[in-house]
Amino acid sequence: MAPVVLVTGCSAGGIGAALCAEFAAQGCQVYATARNPAKMDGFSHPRIAKLPLDVTSDEDIRRVVDEIVVKEGKIDIVVNNAGSGAAGALLDQNMDAVRQAFDINTFSILRVCRTVLPVMAKRQTGLFVNIGSVVGDTPTPWNGLYSATKAAAHMISEVLSMECRPFNISVMNVVPGSVRSNISNNMTENFELPEGSLYSAFLPNIIKRIHASQIESSMPTADFARAVVNKALSKKPPLRFTAGGNSTIFAIFRWLPRAFVLGYLWRMYSKR
Repeated sequence: MAPVVLVTGCSAGGIGAALCAEFAAQGCQVYATARNPAKMDGFSHPRIAKLPLDVTSDEDIRRVVDEIVVKEGKIDIVVNNAGSGAAGALLDQNMDAVRQAFDINTFSILRVCRTVLPVMAKRQTGLFVNIGSVVGDTPTPWNGLYSATKAAAHMISEVLSMECRPFNISVMNVVPGSVRSNISNNMTENFELPEGSLYSAFLPNIIKRIHASQIESSMPTADFARAVVNKALSKKPPLRFTAGGNSTIFAIFRWLPRAFVLGYLWRMYSKR
């Protein structure tokens, strides 16, 4: 029986959509979800079904999980990919934006895993794949809120990897570097400095940081998805998997003196 996969955050042009296409290509039954189903255009594989899902709603998650279990009798893999950008100076973020970023990028992982856990535990098998970021390990200026949400997501993945062992459920913390997607364009369209910001002189640096993940060395989305899916469907998925542009330099950053790394990144994104 084909593995059943639930993927969150599957808007067209993003990592989630590419993951859905690759899981389906490798024989899985895939349930692609997004808050706005109209944004999930382009799926053509017969093994991909689209469902609306608001990952900030316990009730909505329960509805989707119940629907899948009724149809399939199981959920083998959950990919927590739903995410929201949070560009700008950390102290320019109002508390509504802070709560929203953590709600989508971090708390949704807990909501989805908590709802699916009993389904997987009953069968004593399953895999949670949580999409983090290299900036969850090493932050950069003008992306601090996003970095904080992903740092928390990494810790959640590591704790879940221990606490899910009694049920034979694995956890895979995916740490992407630069991967081609539409995230930068979406953030640029919606970004503006708050009135009276003390950081107005750094606007060009903030815009530069927003587009930093979409450079020539960024990994094509399909290649990234293939690498992740191959690991997820392997006999023993790794606890941590990193791929994408700049992933090597960020891996080196983790071993260098912290003050040096933060100073280097500040100089990179503060030139005027």
